[in-house]
This record gives sequence, C-alpha cells and structure tokens, in this order.
Amino acid sequence: MEALFDKRSDDFFVIDPQTGSIVTAQPLDREVKDTHVFKVTATDHGSPPRSATSYLTVTVRDTNDHTPVFELSEYRVTIRENVEVGFEVITIRANDGDTPSNANMIYRIVNGDGVNSGFEIDPRNGLVKIRIPPDRETMTQYKLIVEANDQGRDPGPRNANATLYITVEDENDNYPQFSEKRYVVQVPENVAVNTQVAQVSATDKDEGNNANVLYSIISGNVKGQFYIHSSSGVIDVINPLDYEMIREYNLRIKAQDRGRPPLINGTGMVVIRVVDVNDNAPMFVSTPFQATVLENVAIGHSVIHIQAIDADAGENARLDYRLSDTSPGFPFTINNSTGWVTVSTELDRETTEFYTFGVEARDNGVPSPLSSSASISITVLDVNDNAPEFTQRSYSLKINEDAVVGTSVLTVTAVDRDVNSVVTYQIASGNTRNRFAITSQSGGGLLTLALPLDYKQERHANYQVPVCEDRPVGSTVVVISASDEDTGENARITYVMEDNVPQFAIDPDTGAITTRTELDYEDLASYTLAIVARDNGIPQKSDTAYVEIMVQDANDNEPRFGQSKYQGSVFEDAPTFTSVLQISATDRDSGSNGRLIYSFLGGDDGDGDFQIETYSGIIRTARKLDRENVAVYHLKAFAVDKGVPPLKASVDVQVSVLDINDNAPKFEKDRLDIYVKEDSAVDSVVERIVAEDPDEGTNAQIIYQIVEGNVPEMFDLDIFTGDLKLLAELDYETRTDYIIVVQATSAPLVSRATVHVHVQDVNDNKPVLKDFEILFNNYVTNKSNSFPGGAIGRVPAHDPDVSDKLHFSFVEGNELSLLVLNQHTGELKLSKDLDNNRPLEATMKMAVSDGLHRVTAFCTLRVTIITDDMLTNSITVRLENVSQEHFLSPMLSLFMDGVAAVLSTSRDAVFVFNVQNDTDVHGAILNVTFSALLPSATRTHASFGEFGVGGGRARRSATLLPLRRPAGAHLPEPHHAAAHLQPTGAALRRQHLPA
Repeated sequence: MEALFDKRSDDFFVIDPQTGSIVTAQPLDREVKDTHVFKVTATDHGSPPRSATSYLTVTVRDTNDHTPVFELSEYRVTIRENVEVGFEVITIRANDGDTPSNANMIYRIVNGDGVNSGFEIDPRNGLVKIRIPPDRETMTQYKLIVEANDQGRDPGPRNANATLYITVEDENDNYPQFSEKRYVVQVPENVAVNTQVAQVSATDKDEGNNANVLYSIISGNVKGQFYIHSSSGVIDVINPLDYEMIREYNLRIKAQDRGRPPLINGTGMVVIRVVDVNDNAPMFVSTPFQATVLENVAIGHSVIHIQAIDADAGENARLDYRLSDTSPGFPFTINNSTGWVTVSTELDRETTEFYTFGVEARDNGVPSPLSSSASISITVLDVNDNAPEFTQRSYSLKINEDAVVGTSVLTVTAVDRDVNSVVTYQIASGNTRNRFAITSQSGGGLLTLALPLDYKQERHANYQVPVCEDRPVGSTVVVISASDEDTGENARITYVMEDNVPQFAIDPDTGAITTRTELDYEDLASYTLAIVARDNGIPQKSDTAYVEIMVQDANDNEPRFGQSKYQGSVFEDAPTFTSVLQISATDRDSGSNGRLIYSFLGGDDGDGDFQIETYSGIIRTARKLDRENVAVYHLKAFAVDKGVPPLKASVDVQVSVLDINDNAPKFEKDRLDIYVKEDSAVDSVVERIVAEDPDEGTNAQIIYQIVEGNVPEMFDLDIFTGDLKLLAELDYETRTDYIIVVQATSAPLVSRATVHVHVQDVNDNKPVLKDFEILFNNYVTNKSNSFPGGAIGRVPAHDPDVSDKLHFSFVEGNELSLLVLNQHTGELKLSKDLDNNRPLEATMKMAVSDGLHRVTAFCTLRVTIITDDMLTNSITVRLENVSQEHFLSPMLSLFMDGVAAVLSTSRDAVFVFNVQNDTDVHGAILNVTFSALLPSATRTHASFGEFGVGGGRARRSATLLPLRRPAGAHLPEPHHAAAHLQPTGAALRRQHLPA
C-alpha cells in the first residue's frame, strides 16, 4: 500500500500483507489531514507473478477535539471617551478546526459586571458595542474576558477565553481648573524688576496635549507691570511698582489647554497687593485751610476737617494731627486721628473774629515718621437764617488722567442771602475712592484733585474674537476702536501691535485687524494680540487692549491612511464575518472634523462579499467566498470624517482568497469519444484523458483510474497524467469499439466519464477471393429472344478491412470477353457472343486488389443448353429455412451429388435451373427446380413426384405435384448456381411455352 499525494499518510495506516486488513498506526487528526489516498496492490505468488491495483480513499470524520482558538490571545483597542451608545468597538472572532456542527461559536463577556457593564457583545458575531459611554477620567482602561463556546456535542462543548483590553482615549472634555479661586500675594513696592512674585497652577483631568495648560494674562495688567510664563504660570514683575500709584493689581488669568479645540478657563484671579514702604511724607489736601464758624455754635461743633494724605499705607499712612502756634485758652482743638477741628470753648465774634494758627500731620512710619505742616484761618461769622443755594444744579467737565494732585478742577458757587454771610462747601457724596477735595473760598467752592487718576482703572478694553481657519488671507477679523476726547492731532489715534505676530496685521488708522497668512488650527489654536492705541499729541498718550483670537477648526484636512495599499488573505470556506484585515486612517482636524468612519460606499466591496466595521476599520467577509469564482478581490475603501461637508480618502485593499478542496475534478464531457487505429503499437499512448479541477495547488492534484469496462484488460490509465495506453493489439475485424468508465479523484471528491474507444480500420488484411463458378442455363427457343443483358452478379470477393476499396480485373482466360467486368464494383455481365445453342466451359484467372494487397482466383464459366424436354420433366423440391445464398454456396454441389446418387446417374446429368423463394406460403421456403438424365443412352428425362426437403435432407412427399404450365404462364426464371453470387445471378433465357 502506497500513499498518493502526501507521504504522511503512510505514517497513519498499515496493511496486513496476508489478509489485506488495514488498521491505523497512530491517532488520526482530521484537522491535520482529513483525507488519505492510497494505491493498493495485490500480487499473487504465481510464476510469473500477476498483480492488480485499486485506489483507496480514507475520509476521517470529525469529533469535537479542538478547543476554539481566538484570532489573538489578547486584543487591544483604543476608543474615544464619550462615544455614543451602540458604538462598535471591535469584533472578536474565534476559529475552530472542527466541522461546523462542532464549531458553532457563541460569545459572552465573562466579567461583564461592575465597571465592565458598559460593554456588551453579540453572542453570534462577537461584535463588542458600547452600552454606557465611557469616561476616561473615571476609568482609563477596561479588561474584558471574552469566552467562545463551540457548542460541540461529540463528546461535549469546548470553550476558550481571550482578553480584550479597551483603552479609553482622551477627549478634550475637561476645562483646566485653577488650584485656588483667588490668589492673593503681597509685594513690596521696592521689589526688584524681573522678580517672581506669584505662581498660578491649573490642572486638567484630561491627558496629553488635552491636559497641557498654557497661561496668559487677559486683563488687569495695568501698564504691563507683570509677565506670566505661559507654561509654568510663574508671574514676574517686569516694571517698577509704586504703591502710591497703584496699590493693588487684579490680574485676570486665562488657563488654556492644548486640546483640539482648546478649552479655556478665564476665571483665574491673582490679586497682587503692593506693600507700602514709608517713602512719602503726609501732604495736606489744601493749604492754607480756611473756615468760618457761627459764633453761637455749641462747644464740640466741628469747624473744619483738616485732611492730609499719605501716599504710603498702613502705619506709614496713619496720620496724627496736632495744632501749633496756639496760646492757652485757645477756642479750637483738633482730633488727632480724624483731623476735625472743633470748638472747645464758646466763641465771641465781637471778641475775636479771625483765628490763624498752624496744624501738623505726622505719620506713624518706621523707622522714622514723616510730617508736614499747614496754616488754618477761621473766621467767626455772624448768625444768619438763610441756607445757601448753588448758582446751577449740575456741573460737567473732563480732566486728564495725568493731572497732578492739587490741580483745580472746578469752582462751584453758592449764594447766601443773609448779610455778611459766608458760604462753606463740602463734598456730600460720589467721591469714589476720595479722588477729589473741595475748599471753600471767597469765590465759591474750589474742587481739587486729591488722589491720582488712572484711566485704565476706570475703563479697560478686552476683545475675544473667533475666526475660522479657512478664512482667506486679508479677511478682517475685528476692528479695534479707541476714543480720545482731545481734538485735532491730539485726538488722531494710531493703532499698532505691541508684539509682531506674523499671522495678523492692523490698519494703523482704522484699527482693523486682518489676516496676513493662512491660519491653521492644527498648528496654533489661539493668538493673543496686545493692541496699543496712541494719539499724536505731544507727549503721546496711549492705551492697550488685548485681543484674544480663537481659531476655529475647519474641515480642511482629508483623512490619511497609514498605508498606500492594504493586503490580506482568507480561506474560501471561512465563515461569514471572518476578519480579514484592518485598515486605519488619521485626520489632523479635531472634534467631529477629525472623527472617522470607514465605508465601502462609493468604492468596491467585492459585489457585497465584504463588509467593513464603521469605527474599527476591520474588513470582514459578508458571505461565503468561492476562490474558483473570484481568486483575488481588489476592494476600494474610504475613510470619511464627520465634518460638514465631509472629507474622505480612499485606499486600495487586495484580498487573496486561499483555496480549499471544494471542487471535484470535471471532465470536458460526460462521454468522451476516442478514435484509435487498429495497428497502434502496444504500450503507446492513444489519448490523454484530462479532467480540470478549479482548485489549486495540492487541492487540484488528480489521480486517474479505469473503474469499469476494461475487460479484457486492453487499456491502462496513468494515475497522474491521464495517459491512456494500449496494453494489447487491436483488431478492427474482431472488435470495433470498447466502452470504459474512467474516474478522476481529488480526494475525497471524484467524477466519472464514459470513454468510447472507436477502433479505426487500417489496411491490414488481404482481399478474400476463392475459385468460383458461373452457371449459365441457356434456354434456347425460336419463339422469343430474351438473352439476359444485365448484370448477372458480382465477383464473390470481400475484404475484412471495411474501408478498403477493391479493384477487379481479369488476368488471363477472358481474351474473348465472354464476361464483361466492372473493375470498380465487380459486377459481371454475359457477352452477347454466348447467345447461341452451344454449351461452353471456360476457365479464367481473375485478380482483386485493395491497393496494397492483390489476390487471384479462377472463375469457371459453364454454359448449359436447357431444352423443352428438361423443362417438361423438371421437378421442384422445397427446402425449409434455407436461403438462396446458402443453397448456391456451398449446398448446390452437395445437392447435385445427392440427386445424382439418388437417381443413379452422373453429377453432370443433373441440371438445376431455378432457385427461388416461395411467395405463396408463410415461412422461409426455397423452391429448387431441376431435371436429370437417366443413365440410359436415350435422352429421356426422368419424371419424379414432388420432394420436400427440410434442413437439407430430402424427404419423399405423399403427393405428386407435376409441373404446372398454364397457358400463357411464365415458368420461374431458371438460375445458375455460383459461389457467393448476388441474388441477381445468371438466369435462363425466358421463353414463352406453347399452350
């Protein structure tokens, strides 16, 4: 026993050489090899030994001996957080080497409770979906244990587990959060430039760039005193501080992540409080101080509020007041803390109308206090009963922010109708932050500047402008507008950018900010511009506004695949939804513009043979494949983003279908006709019988064998090539065709065809021609002239080779042309020269040729004269089941010998002149008419009764039937006897008999 196709089969089976019993040599494994093909030879022990061959195919049936095997032992997939419910994460597939009944896979998540409850799996196709949207900030990775159960029954189901790691990819869904709601720091006003004074910190729950925070100051940075390091949040002082100018800075800090799009938290607040240094002496608001007081006021009456200010703060600015240049019993005293001068004793205008004295203000600074002095003039007034009235109800004016302290702002006037009345003035309300002071003067109330002004504190501009990245170059982003209350050149404003940002330009006259280059959100998502507005006065005045330009993403980037072409392969018997390969693309855009789905829509899905998972890009089979129908698929897939309008990119995917042995060999026809010449040599190839197997490789290997009809064993079929060889000589003359059944096997699949072998004749036989006679019974009468001029028969020659064409000729003896011969057909005619009453016997030599072979034989022409006496004394015998041809050759000679013996006469005295089928009866009856001469010298014919002969033996009939010759009737036409002549043999001349 010998293995065919795969020599490994020899290791699995052995045959007992004596009994022919075939047993397994080791355990079988259908998944390793499911079919074993052997050539089995049986040999006898004769001399010489003879053998026979048969082919054995062993098919191994399946048992559930294979555990499911996942495509990967560990699956790792990344998804974005916040994906929608129903999002397809990945398809988990397991394969089983067993047959479908033992490989009907179902899937489940083993640890699907708790944190993993947000996922679910389709039990049939293994598709894992989102049930609850994940949150990366809650859980960054999930570990799912997926079980595949094959539901096998023999002996029972098997299962396997695979681990699925799902990593949640961060979405920029968390704003940066400052570590404190409000940062408060104190900085001495004499701090050195470029010293760190504070640091802010914001954290972002996202990760990567989404959590990388950049800091900037968006407001409150009066005169640009501070600088914040964008990456660290460290705030440095970059210009000298002056507590007396600005005591507190409220910086609005923006924390912006690097996500796409970025998320901004602009709520950060840093309060920088400038700590005073005692570097300023007190300064009286107005000097000299003047006041009036009615003479009848009560003791303790407040006369005038002496107000001094100290630009310092705290103890450095806490002032103590005392009066100077006074004498004992002085009627006025001062509150050392508030500076109010009050009446300490009763006044008497008539005694003293005017008081002039000094006042000193001293701070409590350390290490040494500072002080200032001023003079006070108090006039004692007469009592009156009329309230003063202002000359106008409201006043309106403007003042420059750089006006120095003490600058006169406005004089208000009130009139008292009393005689000698003196009007004093005070600010009743609206003096925010005590910026102004009022002094009563003879002309009215003088309003003066008590503290420095800061226009920016009163009014500060910030802009936040969105702009789409696809705006063309030269587009206007925003128009900045500043106002100046001056006129002329002092009010003509010029706009400039404090720092050169090459992407933008500003019109110096209109303040229009335009794009200078194309913006790219993917490179930089926001810009902060410091815009300075300067007037053209001397000296120039300016103000600064901050413009936050937020670049908005446009869908301007097409998806890009990681490879220019993807290639994969899959077996043609792979179950539906088998994964073939995975394609992957990226998109530089953000948000929905950068979120991709995969699709065959508009491409090529192999006429529906493949499908692609929308989010993972895994390409799977959509139905059963057939490599013999399509061996290679050229698919075209797309990655499409979710922008408006969406952009897409295509990629070519080549999938090669791997072969399995699922097609039986197929002959060209179910019936094959082969034509073989009979002289073909033994062991020659007479035909190559070929079957085609649409499979490939070893699955397309075919063995051939004859399974029926090769009896006797005439042919041999080569098991590998299909060559049909001749094992014995053919003989067309013995057998003209053979019908055999051949089988083509591609284990375990077979097909059969009937082969009809037609043996073609060749000229390998000589023509056959034996000596023959032509008997011409010539009935001579003067009453009629009917010599037979037509063909009397053909030369009794034949050729076993049916295709041979015979050629006939006379070699010698027919010099007188007594017989006329057709050289092509062999037909014979009698010469007119024989139309006489003379008997004749002539021997001629005749030849017949088939073109290759030539044979000769002798033809004897015997002419017998038939007389009326012969006819009158003739007799007819009836022969049963004898044909004319059989009687004429070889029975005629025996018949004549038998008749001569019966009549005791010579053979030459017996004349047979008619052989004819009897048409008046049912059955095969041959009538033979003859006459004979008695042995006496007289020429008197014998007269007999009727004989009936059956089976060639004569038997005497009880009834004598003389030859009937009705008037005008024709006798049956006499025939001559010739070997193998045609039924139209030589006939007697037909005469009319007398009535």
